[in-house]
Amino acid sequence: MSRARQPPLVTGISPNEGAPWTKVTIRGENLGTGPNDLIGLSICGHNCLLTAEWMAASKIVCRVGPAKDDKGEIIVTTKSGGLGTSTVSFKLLKPERIGILDQSAVWVDELNYYDMRTDRNKGISPLSLRPANPLGIDFDKGKVPLKDLENMFPGMSGDFTSENFSATWYLIENHSSTGFEHLRVAVGNLKKQASKKNEGSLAYVKGGLSTFFEAQDALASIHQKLESDGTEKVEGSMTQRLENVLNRASETADTLFQEVLGRKDKADSTRNALNVLQRFKFLFNLPLNIERNIQKGDYDVVINDYEKAKSLFGNTEVPVFKKVYSEVETRIEALRKLLMDKLLETPSTLHDQKRYIRYLSDLHAPGDPAWQCIIAQHKWILQLMQNCKEEFIKEQKVGGVGLELDRSSALNRISLSAPVKRGGSFQKPKDDSWHYKSPQQVRFVEKLSDVVISQLPNFWKLWISYVNGSLFSETGEKSSQVEKLKKNARQRQNDFKGMIEEVTRRLVQLVRGALLPSSLTELQLRQYGGWDTKTPLSGCWLTQVIHTVRLSHEALSALEIPNDLLQVIQDLLQDLRVHCLLTTLQHTEEDVKRLAKKEDWVVDNEGITSLPAQFEQCMVQMLQSLKEPMECKPGEINILNLDVVQDKACEQCVSIMKVFIKCLEQLSIKTDGDIDTSHLSVDLASPDLFGSIKEDFSSKPEQRLLIILSNCQYLERHTFLNLAEHLEKNGFTTAEKIIRVSIEALRQLDEYLFETYIEKKSDPIVGSLEPGIYAGYFDWKDCLLPTGVRSYLKEALVSIISVHAEVFTISKELVTRVLSKIIEAVAEEMSRLMQCVSSFSKNGALQARLEICALLDAIEPYLTSESRSSFKQALEALPQLQSGADKKLLEELLNKFKSSMKLQLNCFKPASFQPVKR
Repeated sequence: MSRARQPPLVTGISPNEGAPWTKVTIRGENLGTGPNDLIGLSICGHNCLLTAEWMAASKIVCRVGPAKDDKGEIIVTTKSGGLGTSTVSFKLLKPERIGILDQSAVWVDELNYYDMRTDRNKGISPLSLRPANPLGIDFDKGKVPLKDLENMFPGMSGDFTSENFSATWYLIENHSSTGFEHLRVAVGNLKKQASKKNEGSLAYVKGGLSTFFEAQDALASIHQKLESDGTEKVEGSMTQRLENVLNRASETADTLFQEVLGRKDKADSTRNALNVLQRFKFLFNLPLNIERNIQKGDYDVVINDYEKAKSLFGNTEVPVFKKVYSEVETRIEALRKLLMDKLLETPSTLHDQKRYIRYLSDLHAPGDPAWQCIIAQHKWILQLMQNCKEEFIKEQKVGGVGLELDRSSALNRISLSAPVKRGGSFQKPKDDSWHYKSPQQVRFVEKLSDVVISQLPNFWKLWISYVNGSLFSETGEKSSQVEKLKKNARQRQNDFKGMIEEVTRRLVQLVRGALLPSSLTELQLRQYGGWDTKTPLSGCWLTQVIHTVRLSHEALSALEIPNDLLQVIQDLLQDLRVHCLLTTLQHTEEDVKRLAKKEDWVVDNEGITSLPAQFEQCMVQMLQSLKEPMECKPGEINILNLDVVQDKACEQCVSIMKVFIKCLEQLSIKTDGDIDTSHLSVDLASPDLFGSIKEDFSSKPEQRLLIILSNCQYLERHTFLNLAEHLEKNGFTTAEKIIRVSIEALRQLDEYLFETYIEKKSDPIVGSLEPGIYAGYFDWKDCLLPTGVRSYLKEALVSIISVHAEVFTISKELVTRVLSKIIEAVAEEMSRLMQCVSSFSKNGALQARLEICALLDAIEPYLTSESRSSFKQALEALPQLQSGADKKLLEELLNKFKSSMKLQLNCFKPASFQPVKR
């Protein structure tokens, strides 16, 4: 009948050599289906079935017996497979001879121990004694002084029984001159002693098993022969007597050795107890060591000791070990609570947080300590921000000025390491007291930003470490735990994103509550408002706030926080920039209103005062102050590209221009009592030719009209064009519209002021013509032969000359415009008067033509088409000169007039010098 399985095949044995009764592990194929299937096992020809232990079809454990052969095969026989074969062999070593002090299967292990009677005062436990010469070679001590060894190995010892034993010290002290070959022999001796120690006393018990088995076989053989003879059943037989003798001998031996054996048992139990204490002193001392190391803060040592104790005694069933280990667990649980309290304690550094999280992870703390720490830090940051606001609100109510910000704050460190270029006229004063003078809202934003910048980076880094698993100790045993924690972190990404959003949103809402309350709802205002906004911040302080918020945004962006989480800060920056722009424009409008009070009426040689320059400077400073808020940082947009902002900015700029034009109008209508003109003076490039006018100049409001007209002319031709260029450079795309509307308003004012001045100056001159003509009952029909130009015309010319001098004193460029208009009025009046005369006599016609021609010749440079037309109509109304004598007389009288009025008429000639520009 064929077998169902293949015969056994031995392919390996470990170890492959050893003394009798060495425990070996046999590996192979088809080594049986179970313990009952194994029916035979021989090693080197010796039957080892009695000690065989079937483990699996490929593994059997047994002990090698005292075989005769030094080397042989391993043969396994099974019911299912029959007699097997072997591909390996086992080498049997001869047992060592047992000396008088060697261990044996019967007597107590006393190998190479010191005599306790000679060393009883040394305080050394008998279980800690070691061979006097552990290397087994001769000593070869050198001459190295003991002090040198102590300096070379501080805190160590050359005594191999000491806990601080140093092998290097021992070799230098005892074998400094020993050769290399001898040291190799010493290594072999140490290995033998180690293997002998590992095998223990059980090896010697194994060695006596053969004797026991032989005795058992002999007794069984005797018993069998006695039973076959039948003598065993007879009373008083040899075996019965032998048993009685043996029992009596045993009782006598027990009596003799009871006390000795009792002492031996007691010594054995004491020795066993000491052995347990010595062997497991780590566990027994662990609770006290844990307590001491916790007090010293050596948490790493505690964790390492706990891990070691847990691996050794975590599943022990020994009552004393369980009791001590439960005490260890109690101390560790207290440590977990202590570390958790320290972890959740605020404030704390990122380094400490990571350390405590790692400790708790190593101690297998329940829950997720890292996430609990993140939650606690999130609440702490929000509380710090709220406390910052409440602190400043309380300070505002009590009227305090607050404390200066710490120069080492996070915001200042960022400001120094990554400066943002300042634009505009705002500069931080060098005086350290500037923090005291700055508004509360500005100091609040700086303090709030400092809180966020100092706390949020560590918060973000803690999260990153949590996600990538670097918070935990990654060892082979804990890799599954680390992966589980990483998975938890990935599942909580949305929760953490919500935390970051809440922090940034709280930052933005607190800043809005302080600076942009109109952008919050009533509910939000009750939570984030409460500020005194009666005095709005100026543009320069808003620029400082924008600078601060930008630094915060840059610091958070450097942490690689996603942009969508920081978008609310970008939106805040945009609103702050718009608010700063409009506020600066409003404050500039108020500053422009006050320019009227700065008018000193001091004119330069171009006929303008400092007012246009002050206005231009005010506008330029405004644009400079807007340079930083208007500048587009990465991620920001040009706010002037927003239609709403562009329209408001354009409207506000036009309003500023019109306010200044209104100031000019108000200055023109003020009475003498409203204006301090005691400082009025003129500034000519040439010597003061009109010094006599200076005293009366300040008393005439017409001169102020001229000054304002001159300023208007300068504004249109220079100032407004310069401002258009400045506005375009600073991104105001509506600059052309602003200037166009402003020039239209300026021209309306100019026209109004000009008409007012002309009316004041021309009315007296025009009004004096008719009375002057008919003075002394003069009649055109009945008059004498002309002898010259009459006085009324000379007086009219003197009045025109006076106006010329007045205008020329202020602005040469206005002379032609003013005189042309006045002469138009005079020409129109002369034409009307001549046309009203019904008839002229010969002498009357000659007189009229003389006066009109004299007037024409005098004011010829200032004639316009209208005035020429009026004079032409006047001449046409006169009879024509018939005789040559009349024409000659007319010419003579004209020359006489020009000669007599030469000095006066010189003022109507073009100026021979140009004004020097300032």
